[in-house]
Amino acid sequence: MRASDRAYSALLEEIQTGALAPGTVLGEVEQSARLGVSRTPLRAALARLTADGLVAQTSPRVTVVTHVDGDDIRALFVVRRALEETAARLAAASPRAARFAALVQAFDAARLDGEAARDAYYRLIAEFDAALDAAAANEYLTSALRTVRTHLVRVRRLARYQPERLAASVSEHRLIAAAIAAGDGDLAAHATHVHLHNALTSILESLDDAAPSPDRKALA
Repeated sequence: MRASDRAYSALLEEIQTGALAPGTVLGEVEQSARLGVSRTPLRAALARLTADGLVAQTSPRVTVVTHVDGDDIRALFVVRRALEETAARLAAASPRAARFAALVQAFDAARLDGEAARDAYYRLIAEFDAALDAAAANEYLTSALRTVRTHLVRVRRLARYQPERLAASVSEHRLIAAAIAAGDGDLAAHATHVHLHNALTSILESLDDAAPSPDRKALA
């Protein structure tokens, strides 16, 4: 793997997991030393992250991790809804649609009790996304979805864990998979729309709950 790719992967993971929080300054000298790469591959990595919208350059030698607010998340979900509803319709009309029957069974068997079980569920979601991309069979669409998912990982980390919402997500994904397996594009798109509406509402509520109120700030 090239040095620029290593630096990009390391910084991407740290931004997505929150290890590099919004507002963190990424100085060239410090990051080059920390990641063990020279400035040229680091600059290439930062350029990719800038194109992703995850960092912004504030001076020729200083880059900052971008902030995420409610308006950013709403805008992201506008794009996500258009892409995923279209992908669901294409998947339902695909010769690969029948493969989603196995995913229906996997969602039926999904468990959320404990961190290991939740990690397994997130891997199942990744499997579902990969199956959706393969069935949609449109590289332009799936390329756009990959960009959206890069941001979604970060948004999910910023949101508070909600057991009820995660349980509802299992049922919603199961319905989408069942509709695709049945070749029902309208139901697949509608189920995707409902799922994304619920996901967005939950994320925004979680961020609102986490934000300090004016009274709390005054007491701080």
